[in-house]
Amino acid sequence: MVFFDAGGGHRSAAMALKRVLEKQQRPWEVCMLNLQELFDSLDIFRKISGLRLQDIYNITLKKGWTLGSPQLMRAMHGIIRMYHQPQLRLLTEYWTGKKPDLVVSLIPNFNRALHQSLQRRHPGTPMMTVMTDLADYPPHFWMERRQPQYIVCGTDRAVEQAREMGFPEQRVLKTSGMIVNPDFYEPIDIDRRAARQALGLRDDLPTGLVLFGGHGSRALNLVARRVDASELPVQLILICGHNQKLADKLRARQWRMPVHVEGFTREMPKLMYLADFFIGKPGPGSISEAVRMGLPVIVERNAWTLPQERYNAEWVESEGVGIVVPTFKNLVEAIERMLAGGEYERFRGNANAVNNRAVFEIPDLMEQAMAARAAY
Repeated sequence: MVFFDAGGGHRSAAMALKRVLEKQQRPWEVCMLNLQELFDSLDIFRKISGLRLQDIYNITLKKGWTLGSPQLMRAMHGIIRMYHQPQLRLLTEYWTGKKPDLVVSLIPNFNRALHQSLQRRHPGTPMMTVMTDLADYPPHFWMERRQPQYIVCGTDRAVEQAREMGFPEQRVLKTSGMIVNPDFYEPIDIDRRAARQALGLRDDLPTGLVLFGGHGSRALNLVARRVDASELPVQLILICGHNQKLADKLRARQWRMPVHVEGFTREMPKLMYLADFFIGKPGPGSISEAVRMGLPVIVERNAWTLPQERYNAEWVESEGVGIVVPTFKNLVEAIERMLAGGEYERFRGNANAVNNRAVFEIPDLMEQAMAARAAY
């Protein structure tokens, strides 16, 4: 299974899938490849700045420097094409001495090099790309036109895109959603009222959980301050991830409303269980986790939204699981709308109706791909 750490969602998806394979006791040896580490010697960004490409990406998210990201994406793809042959060489060397029955990619951008190198060293070995976005952002992002491999799609839109890209029907594999950590499927047996009180929260107030990725973002501070300045009778759980500086700043602030600040945590299912709605960027992982826990979502879509995440906002609206605002300057009005009348019950009902079991469905698809190897 191939992953990297740009954004964090690709590693999370790979590890979640690996956990399920182990729990199901599949008779497979699972090997993990961090592609960034293999490509370190080619990382032109590291040569210039001393930072890996994935680190630059994560800093961009943390600082909110995402305006113009479509243009940056095109520039990045140009560099990837420029270094295609060296990538092929490194990957072909990597496959030497290994005999994989299946290669599963959980990353975008490099699937051309992955497939070509695999077929160069081990012709006929199947490759499967598991998309961790709700839709592709062509060209050369998740899908390569007519590349003979399997593509796992979590939405009808992604299936349509795969067909448009020339993937034969038997290679387009549909799941019920995105990979979500299996912890989100475990029963949570806690006293919700007591657990809220233990975090300094009230039991009688609607609770929003605010998350802007695992590396935190200053947008979280702006959102929290905007809600705090309003007269809304709500409270917030603020998830800062690895951004310790932001967590310290938020803990030091005097808030009108009850607020709980959390850093990096492995208890996200519990924290979402204590919340009533979600506020954040339209990341596929956080949206899928929130919807899995029955939380309606409020997300923003505008010129600062990453291009590969813009469809996610459309999905939120089409599924009726939340509200999309053009800017978080409209956040207070969105919260008021979500909590008014029967709107909240409608949003929550739609969220609970999304029965996403992708992480448990993909192992069977992997087995089918290996069984059909002779026809690959």
